[in-house]
Amino acid sequence: MTEHPTAERFSPQTPPATIEDLRARLRATRWPESPEDAGWSLGTDVAYLRELVTYWAEEFDWAAQEAALNRLPRFRTSVGGHGIHYVHAKAPSGIALPLVLAHGWPDSFWRYSKVIPLLTDPGAHGADPADAFDIVVPDMPGFGYSGHAAVDSVAVAGLWAELMSTLGYERFGAAGGDIGSHVGRFLALDHPERVVALHRTDAVAPVFTGDPADLTPEERDWLAAWPAWRATEGAYAAMHSTKPQTAAFGLTDSPVGLAAWIVEKMRAWSDCGGDVERSFTKDEILTNVTLYWLTGTIGSSMRMYHANAGIPPARRAERVEVPSGFSLFPGDILPPPRAWLERAANVARVTEPERGGHFAPFEEPELYAAELREFFRPYR
Repeated sequence: MTEHPTAERFSPQTPPATIEDLRARLRATRWPESPEDAGWSLGTDVAYLRELVTYWAEEFDWAAQEAALNRLPRFRTSVGGHGIHYVHAKAPSGIALPLVLAHGWPDSFWRYSKVIPLLTDPGAHGADPADAFDIVVPDMPGFGYSGHAAVDSVAVAGLWAELMSTLGYERFGAAGGDIGSHVGRFLALDHPERVVALHRTDAVAPVFTGDPADLTPEERDWLAAWPAWRATEGAYAAMHSTKPQTAAFGLTDSPVGLAAWIVEKMRAWSDCGGDVERSFTKDEILTNVTLYWLTGTIGSSMRMYHANAGIPPARRAERVEVPSGFSLFPGDILPPPRAWLERAANVARVTEPERGGHFAPFEEPELYAAELREFFRPYR
């Protein structure tokens, strides 16, 4: 397969002056006061963030991280009127299943950066070469190096179907988590003749429009847990869905505010046992945050929640008939019961890996790659 004629190789090189400006802002931070024993109970721990920001300002080597990301085959093109950045990594054998990977928030193509080589060249990593994939990892509009116009998950699914056509892939697999799980659902719902199978790491926030009497006790318990989660952990989503632009002013202007907003979620949603650096190194955390800083996409990424809030409940409740697999990692948000998965999708496989969380492709790339190889094997 060749790239679309309008696609251009993309290897950004951040000007040193931009990094110096970032460091100056970090050093000039006006820190909030905090109760001595607050820790993470009120949000991001001030003591931890001070430590992380000192490292960001004085030691973090963005140029080295950028060079590592640039070793991926990255491109930019126009799809449906949107500037789209994507990784297109092909299997060395030339015989592979095309697979589009859909990221979520608060991340970007970064989510899959570790797992790409494991999927394109499994033979080089101790797995069966016959399980190779051609991998496409786009940044959604509003995220990463794509354009800033935020659209909903239905529209993104249409864009990814168009992108896969421009790359010469008429039939392909899809996988994702978080918002990427939404995108994968709508790819399978709106293009079932093209999506051979769909893999997800969650069932997304539930929408149920039927008779509650039809639910199993496990489903009722799971649905009842969501309001409590939203009340204690969901303030970010309420802000994103209703008034994202208000938060965008501070988060776009203050790198420390941006880090606080993102790092809290990386800790809360990963399988780290309360210590975020059990799942991510400082360099990995700061690479994700710095991508948001340099691209200025925190506001546009939050606006996607506002766009998604407009998707009709009936569409969000549609059952996916494309063969579906779920890997429910233990550190993720409120893993759903099997009965709900079967209500929502044509379930072909459900597994519960022993470790990993919301960012499983980055936290546990070997486990995640093995899950995809096993699930998609019958659909090649």
